Amino acid sequence: MPEIHLYNTLTRQKEPFTPTTPGHVGMYVCGPTVYSDAHLGHAKAQVSFDVVRRYLKHAGYKVRFVSNVTDVGHLTDDSDDGDDKILKRAALEKLEPMEIADKYYWSYFEDMTALNVLKPDITPRATGHVPEQIKLTQELVEKGYAYEVDGNVYFAVASYEPYGKLSGRKVEELLSGTREDIREEKRDPRDFALWKRAEKGHIMRWDSPWGEGFPGWHIECSAMSLKYLGENFDIHGGGMDLQFPHHEAEIAQAEAAGHPFARYWIHNNMVTVQGGEKMSKSKGNFTTLKDLFAKYDPMVVRFLLVSSHYRSITEFSEEPLRAAQSGYARLRDTMLEVKRRLESAPEGRHVALEGQLQQHVSTFNEALSDDFNTPEAVASLFNLTRDVNSALTGAVGKDTLQAVLDAYLALGGDVLGLFADQKSDAGNPEVIQTLMELVIEARQNYRATREFQKSDALRARLSAIGVVLEDTAQGTRWKIQ
Repeated sequence: MPEIHLYNTLTRQKEPFTPTTPGHVGMYVCGPTVYSDAHLGHAKAQVSFDVVRRYLKHAGYKVRFVSNVTDVGHLTDDSDDGDDKILKRAALEKLEPMEIADKYYWSYFEDMTALNVLKPDITPRATGHVPEQIKLTQELVEKGYAYEVDGNVYFAVASYEPYGKLSGRKVEELLSGTREDIREEKRDPRDFALWKRAEKGHIMRWDSPWGEGFPGWHIECSAMSLKYLGENFDIHGGGMDLQFPHHEAEIAQAEAAGHPFARYWIHNNMVTVQGGEKMSKSKGNFTTLKDLFAKYDPMVVRFLLVSSHYRSITEFSEEPLRAAQSGYARLRDTMLEVKRRLESAPEGRHVALEGQLQQHVSTFNEALSDDFNTPEAVASLFNLTRDVNSALTGAVGKDTLQAVLDAYLALGGDVLGLFADQKSDAGNPEVIQTLMELVIEARQNYRATREFQKSDALRARLSAIGVVLEDTAQGTRWKIQ
């Protein structure tokens, strides 16, 4: 297995990755709160960690990937005030809370499938793990790290000295800017809710030792990651906006209760819109993935995201999307050309191209092993594409073409997840190729009989669905735009 180095937010440095159990990786990533459609910011996080997962598997590790779904307890104000986001949406759409949760749960995974994000091995939902959250809360109360007031249970931040070690914030400094009036029942305004009393009319409620209520937002990830990955699991991921307070609270809850927690913390950066403002639902400056997919191939969107490092900001506007569309087309078209050449290629090898291929594959793996540097990995694929196109001006043997195609599918497909349609063959490729050959033959017949209007109409219909015909010295070829 290659030596992988990653940037650990907990230690604020890049360090070698060594899993707790040799050959096995336990990985937890914070998933969505399912109360509305996903946007590009959600895609940035999930695509980033999908590549991490894919590369670990490519490197030979067996990975258990757990990503939760928050379907209760996430309030509109992280200070334990405000409405539950799902209840608020349910009132707006005049639906039951679980209808909202299920509606956007399936919508979210539909979008992730379009982006070729692998499904988690386990997708725990907060509502399905209330007993585990109650148990962890009880442990904290018993150990003196939490207290109950009138049916609400709070974590006592001052009682846990290491609080702030992930974000670098000191406990005594957290009072600065804190709203002192948010809940007078708290012993300290910095304390956060582990369990909330369900007020009259609150629909989502469960029995607990402290009365009917529902869990706080932070407790679910501590409880569920420990349940499915155990203590000292390897990697915890999420957006940098979750670093504080959510991830800080997760560590405090688990470790104060006596459960050693995640060893490596990875945080992805944000997506910004014009002017450098963070894309978010609260700001109303987001574009849903469904709206984006109506204009761009999801693989173009994924290409845009992997073209920037997970710890770098991704800019969202028409210009970088058009650049991504052009760049992705270049890689995909060369791969398809290699696939076509394979059908009639002579036996033999192209020694020079195979040497170049070996170097590009090595560069790709070195880039991913260095904190999952996807921009460098993408650059190596472009360099490979340049050399392949140069070699294709002459004859290239079948063995070499197969090795090149395998590299595209393994690196661009299996690791970066960019060729979903090619890995699934988008139906039967032989049937599609045969149909396109018949279309090209029909167009040639129209031209031979000088029925140019019919020939142009056929070409225009193909163009309307994104299929381009190119007339070359070797004959007419087709590609997807």
